[in-house]
Amino acid sequence: MHRSPTRIVRPKPKSGASRLPGASRVSVVSLVLALGLLLLVSLVCGVGLGAAGIGWGDVFRLLGAGLTGGTIDAGDVAAYAIVWEIRLPRVVLGAVVGAGLASVGVAVQAMVRNALADPFVLGISSGAAVGANAVILLGAFAGLGVWALSLSAFASALAATALVYAVARSPHGLTPLRLILTGTALAYGFEAVTTVMVFGAARGEAARSAMMWLLGSLGGATWAQVPLAAVTVAAGWVWLRWRAEALNALAMGDETSAALGVQPAWLRRELFLVTAAVTGTVVAVSGAIGFVGLMVPHVVRMLVGADHRRVLAVAPLAGAVLLVWADLLSRLLLAPAELPVGVITAVVGVPAFLLLMRRGGYAFGGR
Repeated sequence: MHRSPTRIVRPKPKSGASRLPGASRVSVVSLVLALGLLLLVSLVCGVGLGAAGIGWGDVFRLLGAGLTGGTIDAGDVAAYAIVWEIRLPRVVLGAVVGAGLASVGVAVQAMVRNALADPFVLGISSGAAVGANAVILLGAFAGLGVWALSLSAFASALAATALVYAVARSPHGLTPLRLILTGTALAYGFEAVTTVMVFGAARGEAARSAMMWLLGSLGGATWAQVPLAAVTVAAGWVWLRWRAEALNALAMGDETSAALGVQPAWLRRELFLVTAAVTGTVVAVSGAIGFVGLMVPHVVRMLVGADHRRVLAVAPLAGAVLLVWADLLSRLLLAPAELPVGVITAVVGVPAFLLLMRRGGYAFGGR
């Protein structure tokens, strides 16, 4: 059956009516510029601060040498390796992952019309955990070398995506309730498999590494991981931004969106594939970092309103800034040891989110 292109038909607003619930409170352009500057400062701080003390003058000199292809003294080789091979790819990957989680959080909340939804509600991260822990605890796919963990996690995330889709699909398409129930139920199943693997494996450093991955960590970041993650997140964001008006319609309900020219079943299927691809990619390189995809979309809506065109312009930058600083705190609080990034995002994010919610009068879709 031929499907006509989706076209949003907007009724003319009545006099004095607002464009969307949660009208804009802050200029999006100003907010994007401010967050862009803050992200740049955050990246520099993420490179300059750490357990190994490197002076700021040396940090800027080594960054300049790396960017321009300049030379360094023999005594700076160790510091150069710390700046360029350890810290810089880590903070860049943290920004990419934070942007991806925030963008997907916006999309998932619109897709299932649930204020509690986040990128992991579909069970994809729990599925990825099975593959990742098969490598960490059982030594599976050792022949893949340094790529074993990421590739195994991504492959199991894709398998979990296919399973969720197959189970949740109905003659009426992917309905929000079936998606949430299926994703939640299968997530419990994947978590049970992971738990059996943890308890069945030898104790010690392997179990600790598994726990770090389950709570999220950027400790294994390398330059090789950045391009694929960045391209996937950027492509997903571009698609979501292009479909922002359709997301506005979908958030109003299936009947309303259909009346506005949007096919909710088809759009939800597209959203499922895009969010699964982005989530699987970022989870494969960072583990299951929680709370970013839940908190950031709501905080951004408090600032700019409910229009997805505005939310998707701001949310990626906010998510990137949040995760860069969360990762920096995870490195500094117990240096030279590290905390899982997910612990920091929860400890810092929960009280901040509750405070903003109460002060802003945010109603999660209704008062």
